[in-house]
Amino acid sequence: MVLESDKYTYRVMWSDEDEAFIGLCAEFPGLSWAAATAEKALKGIRKVVKDCVEDMQQNNEEVPVPLTTRKYSGKFMVRVPPEVHRNLAIEAAESGVSLNRVASAKLSH
Repeated sequence: MVLESDKYTYRVMWSDEDEAFIGLCAEFPGLSWAAATAEKALKGIRKVVKDCVEDMQQNNEEVPVPLTTRKYSGKFMVRVPPEVHRNLAIEAAESGVSLNRVASAKLSH
């Protein structure tokens, strides 16, 4: 059985400051877990998130939806300096494609 807390976005990174691996969860930016190994950091942050979700549910609080299960429209607005907009428009025109296609290709790299 897959728990809802297993669907969250986890990351482990090394911290020179803490001299430890730090486990993080994107949906719960205020939570972390430090450990001597990456495996222990991941196990620790997963346990903290699981406990937090259970506590939030018991208190009828809104639990964050995992990023992996959210529905995305594929549209978002990005503000860029006018010269960047101009350069992208020129590149699109010279390539015979839409500005959207050029921007999408650059963002996917």
